[in-house]
Amino acid sequence: MLAPGSTIGILGGGQLARMIALAAAPLGLKTHIFAPEAGSPAFDVASAHTEAAYDDLAALERFAHGVDVVTYEFENVPVATAEHLSAFRPVHPGARALGITQDRLVEKSFVAGLGIEVAPFAAVNDEDELVHALDHIGRPSVLKTRRFGYDGKGQVMIREEDAPKAAFDAIGRHPAILEGFVPFVREVSVVAARRADGAFAAYEVTENVHRHHILHRSTVPANVTPETEAAAQEIARRIGDALAYVGVFAVELFVVEADGGQRVVVNEIAPRVHNSGHWTLDGAETSQFEQHVRAIAGWPLGLTTRRGRVEMTNLIGDEAGSWHKVLEEKGAHLHLYGKAESRPGRKMGHVTRIFPEG
Repeated sequence: MLAPGSTIGILGGGQLARMIALAAAPLGLKTHIFAPEAGSPAFDVASAHTEAAYDDLAALERFAHGVDVVTYEFENVPVATAEHLSAFRPVHPGARALGITQDRLVEKSFVAGLGIEVAPFAAVNDEDELVHALDHIGRPSVLKTRRFGYDGKGQVMIREEDAPKAAFDAIGRHPAILEGFVPFVREVSVVAARRADGAFAAYEVTENVHRHHILHRSTVPANVTPETEAAAQEIARRIGDALAYVGVFAVELFVVEADGGQRVVVNEIAPRVHNSGHWTLDGAETSQFEQHVRAIAGWPLGLTTRRGRVEMTNLIGDEAGSWHKVLEEKGAHLHLYGKAESRPGRKMGHVTRIFPEG
């Protein structure tokens, strides 16, 4: 268990690292950011930072000796980096969770192996395998690169009229996974935390709306039945236990309605604090960022109680220019990420709004 005054090392310097650092400070904990990008937003709010590449072993070792535990803000940190650091300090979550969630095929196989429903899927390494997979899975379906895809990048829908070659070209002909299309009625997620001793806490299921493959709005409570809520949270618990996970993670799911009921299908796992959990920063007794700090520090997990009906809206690109209007709005909570440049599709901040129940 970490003591106040300890230092948390964070790999990655974006907005998630920034908000973890901001959550750690009131708890008496320091943060040290390690990131290769100059001027990373998290540098502004951390006790220290190192600007170096993730494969710079000498810099990583110096970083490790200056912190008490290591975590990360995004899932594309090289597994070798996490493994190297684990020789010097605890790394939470561990390299195994990182490795599984970095590869969509490995992740789907892992979840399916737990007896949890996922979309039908098949490995695709060339055009012949894609044609065979389409014959087996059918259309529409989604072709995704196995690695390094997010916010809709590295994936393409294949419909009846689409040529397999064009789809494979569209993802750069990288090793891929073909997934059957799930006829969902809504997208939801569960953000949860797990400690090393197995203590677990999940937030309420969050309903998510995407625009151009980027999360636009999250609302809580979600439009799901109590049975679906419980099932989704239990899926998160099972995944966390199977990964021996430490920290906050998210499970993204599809809600399917059939035969007068609902069921959930796992889409993917995010081994980190998650955009769909940003509502907790103002809308829950304990934010996901503080919860992550508590979990990796070995501290008691906080309450996940919701403070009302909550809505979180991302500010993408130039939308952040409306910050003054948000500040004029009663009950709106503005969070800007300190990014120097606004670009289309770039998450620049978010707004949380809390409404009375009923």
